[in-house]
Amino acid sequence: MVSPVRRSLLAAAPAVAAAAALGGLPRSAAAQAVTLAQIKASGELRIGCEAAYVPFTYRQDGKIVGYDVELAELFCKSLGVKANFIDTAWAGVIPSLYAKKFDVIMSSMSYTKERLERVAFTIPYAEASQALLVRAADADKIKAPADLNGRVLAVKLGSPGQVLQEKMAATLKAAGGAGFKELRTFDDHPSAYVALAQNRVDGVLNTVPTLAMVLKDAPGKYAIVKGMGADNWAGIAARKEDPEIVAFLNEELKKLKASGALYALQEKWFGFRMTLADAVPSFS
Repeated sequence: MVSPVRRSLLAAAPAVAAAAALGGLPRSAAAQAVTLAQIKASGELRIGCEAAYVPFTYRQDGKIVGYDVELAELFCKSLGVKANFIDTAWAGVIPSLYAKKFDVIMSSMSYTKERLERVAFTIPYAEASQALLVRAADADKIKAPADLNGRVLAVKLGSPGQVLQEKMAATLKAAGGAGFKELRTFDDHPSAYVALAQNRVDGVLNTVPTLAMVLKDAPGKYAIVKGMGADNWAGIAARKEDPEIVAFLNEELKKLKASGALYALQEKWFGFRMTLADAVPSFS
């Protein structure tokens, strides 16, 4: 499994590289829209993904499965086509989209200012916010960032959590708190989870969906505390030239939310119902 941290680092590669990749395309190829009629005629919606990101898109017995796959099958059925997931190196997923190797990207791609400048996103279909993993016995004691005053926090080296903790520490002290008793940095999240279980740290920062899988794999052992940073989500990405595809997917996601089918998939794959924004977030 490729960690969310590695995915974040890869996706944060210089925009110059992506621009160079796109610059190599004939302008007519880059600008020509792909229509729903063309997708229907082809009989498939080609979906770029990283098939190593449990439980969104990953391989099981040689087949790509996951939350994204089952969700895509629902809106592809409405379109009358098959969902064809194409495993792609995450570092090149946006250039591959513009090279028309697939029609959309669906692999828990979170919103960032840089990505919003490069692709057209649908409304959210999954959470991608930072949360805190705590021991189940401490769930009544640690309910908000302020409860971390005087406690030991764990983060992974180079992760979004490591960046977030600096803001959290400053906020705690600005409010008159003592701040963290200690910040412990680990080379990987599993090591931090072990430290949490052994009472060597009081909480571990990571994304909500990833921590949900930790809860699912160790029922009754841990709890999740949300609200550690700004809310964020994941959307389905398309080329800027393909607004018809984005409009269709937005309508399908709205229908699946209204019917409850989207939340049923979340409960199946993550064990909880996610809180989703109704629009694509903006970044200043």
